[in-house]
Order: sequence, then structure tokens, then C-alpha cells
Amino acid sequence: MEVQIAVAKINKYAVSESGDTLEVVERPNGGLSVVLADGQTSGRGAKAVSSLVVRKVIGLLAEGVRDGAAARAASDSLFTEKKGKVSCTLNIASVDLLTHTLVLTRNNPVPIFICRGYEMDCLQNDSSPLGIARDIRPLINEINLETGLTVVLYTDGLVHAGKRKGQPMDVCTNLQALLDDQDPQPQEIADVLLDQAIRLDEGRPADDISIVVLKVVHRQGDEVRRMMVRLPFN
Repeated sequence: MEVQIAVAKINKYAVSESGDTLEVVERPNGGLSVVLADGQTSGRGAKAVSSLVVRKVIGLLAEGVRDGAAARAASDSLFTEKKGKVSCTLNIASVDLLTHTLVLTRNNPVPIFICRGYEMDCLQNDSSPLGIARDIRPLINEINLETGLTVVLYTDGLVHAGKRKGQPMDVCTNLQALLDDQDPQPQEIADVLLDQAIRLDEGRPADDISIVVLKVVHRQGDEVRRMMVRLPFN
């Protein structure tokens, strides 16, 4: 088996800096973690908050700290620095090669979708963002790595798309249509969801949007690990 990870990300319209921060870090005992944070509001202030959280989390993960403990430490750090006046959502998706599981850690009100073939489950239990109080705890789910498993997580900009026009984004319906139609690659899933959100906002995203898709597929090719990043700029 191998895990493929795809990201699609865009700034809020007319805002030069995204309040979302995403990083990938290798785990010291094998595997890797994707860390996605969304700072309160948007622009430079939100970016500073999400960067602070992500730096804290990836530093701890690289030292071998468990995902849940890293999330709690980042929340306490943000609460201490901002005195509870600023919040930040957080998702961590960790491919743990010691346990052969995918560990999903969530401090984010928006759900995570877990797909196995054509079947789709939604993790949508109430979850509090970081920084609003001491000892904020994440929701943690651990899933066995198996071929065909697809996980989709995102920031709230995706579900905000279309709201100002009275046509809010239905992530579940759009994702199910993709899965029913074919066996899409992770980048295709991320791109189609983002394209639909941008269309609903008439080409002017109302918020920063970040989408991460992880998919477990049959092993393909050699032993080389690869990553490709595309960064458009003016």
C-alpha cells in the first residue's frame, strides 16, 4: 500500500495572505503528519495565529509527542499568549507506520469525511477550537490503513462558500457524486471541491479555503517518496 496526499488551497478574495497554514512533518518513528490550522478572521493577523499553532504542533510531533498532547499544548500556548481572545481551528492527520493506522485529531467544528469505496462516513461530533480556554481537548479517531480509504478534511471557508448568495456549499453531496461517478485521485477530489466553492462565490472566495485529501491505494512503483508543490504568485 501507499498513501497519497493532495492539497488545494486559495486565499480569501482580495486578501494577500491566507489565514490558513498547512505543513507536513515526518514522524520520528515512521510515517508523517499533515497539520492544518485556520486562525480567527483572515489576513495577516489570522496567519500569525495559525502559524504559531502549526509551529508548536509540528515541533512537538517531530519530538515524538502524541498528536492529542501536541494539540492541547498548542491550545494552552495560544490561550496564554492571546488571553483567550483569539481562537484557531486545528486538524492533524497522521499516517502512523508503527500501528498502521491513520490518526485524525480535530479541534474544528467542521466535519471530516471518511470514505471506503462508495461508502462515506462523517465525523461531526462537537469540537472546540484552540485557544478559547485552558485544557481544550481534541477529538481523536484512529482508523486502520486499508486500500481504498479516503479522508477529506478542510477549513470552514469551504462550507462558507455560496452562503452570501443563498446557495451554501454541500460538501457531502459533492463528494458523494465524485465517489459514485468514478475512482477519483486525491488531487482531483481536492480540485473539484475547491472549484465548486469558487463557482458558488462567483470567483471571489468569501474566506480562505484549504482542502486536504488522503487516500490509501495499492503500492505503485519504487521505494522513492515524492512530493510536488505548486505555488502561483504575481
